[in-house]
Amino acid sequence: MFGRFGWMEILVIVVLIAILFGHNKIPGMMKNLADGLNVFKKEMKTEEKPQVEPVKKAEPKKPATKKKAPVKKPAGKKK
Repeated sequence: MFGRFGWMEILVIVVLIAILFGHNKIPGMMKNLADGLNVFKKEMKTEEKPQVEPVKKAEPKKPATKKKAPVKKPAGKKK
């Protein structure tokens, strides 16, 4: 339905925009659009790529050793 615009349709749209916004505002809008695009391009060029650290291989885990509980001496008579 709206997929194919001919040169006549585009011309009508441009004329309607010129009538609605006037000849004074259109250059200002285009200047603002161009400035925005230039800032966007500049930021895309200066954007730093994130530094990727090499992945370290995980060291194998040592098997858990069983800790022995301290041996309590039996309470006896002291001499």
